[in-house]
Amino acid sequence: MNEKPLPETADEQDLYEELHEDEIREIIHEHRGKRKQTVDDSKPRRPFPKWVFWLIAVFMVINLGAALPRIFSIPAIDFLQTSVTLLLDEEMQAYKQSIALVDTGNSKGTGFSVHPEGYVITNHHVIEDREQLWVYMNEKGPYAAEVLHTYEEIDLAVLDLEGDQFPYLEVNQEPEDLTNQPIYFIGNPLRFSGIANEGTVIGKTDAVSIDVEAYMLDAPVYKGNSGSPVITENGQVVGVIYATKEDSEHGRIGLAIPIEALLKQTGDTILPKINEHSDEEQSNRE
Repeated sequence: MNEKPLPETADEQDLYEELHEDEIREIIHEHRGKRKQTVDDSKPRRPFPKWVFWLIAVFMVINLGAALPRIFSIPAIDFLQTSVTLLLDEEMQAYKQSIALVDTGNSKGTGFSVHPEGYVITNHHVIEDREQLWVYMNEKGPYAAEVLHTYEEIDLAVLDLEGDQFPYLEVNQEPEDLTNQPIYFIGNPLRFSGIANEGTVIGKTDAVSIDVEAYMLDAPVYKGNSGSPVITENGQVVGVIYATKEDSEHGRIGLAIPIEALLKQTGDTILPKINEHSDEEQSNRE
């Protein structure tokens, strides 16, 4: 929301004035006259040392540098730069259109569309304590959403948005070994929205908060990335980011729920619709 400009007060004056050449000469002449009258009564003054100005400037730069990490951490600045670079790619821009901002009133997370009818996958913990449920996608919304299914044991939920013809991401339905494979993910970390980033799948690990093994990601995952899709180089979703942890071998890593865990849980609900739509898309391409 744009703030209205403050009204001008009586003591406000424009510090820049346009003067004609005659007016400039008159001011200079008047100034010289006043200076001649007072020169005998005043002592000559030493000019202010230039080194003092430079010292003040250096001091301000040092203080600014010390303050920046408190505003934006260096890793956060890095992921913003990475996002700008990645989103120059047309395919990445297309993926971004399917990313949802899930607003529950007391927190915000990420989701992603997997079907043009408005099925959105997110984490269960994102919507668990909701006061409301509004979803924004592709800079449009809010869309009213219904929680269609929850799968608390794997920390996932499926939302149903009002409307149709939504952009969507293709879901990988053939599990494969992704170890050392590059991946991309797009989400809404640290109160930003639509931030793209990249990383590598380290492998799988036993998980504490879900009933299946989780993907370990060597990737810059932050708060707000919950519900972000993990996308392979061929554009298919293979996982959903839900947490981070400190690993004794790899340091801080991201954790993602394999998408096949959801596909096994959905049974005769959303899975047939995804399959049906995928088969139709494949036929159209052929």
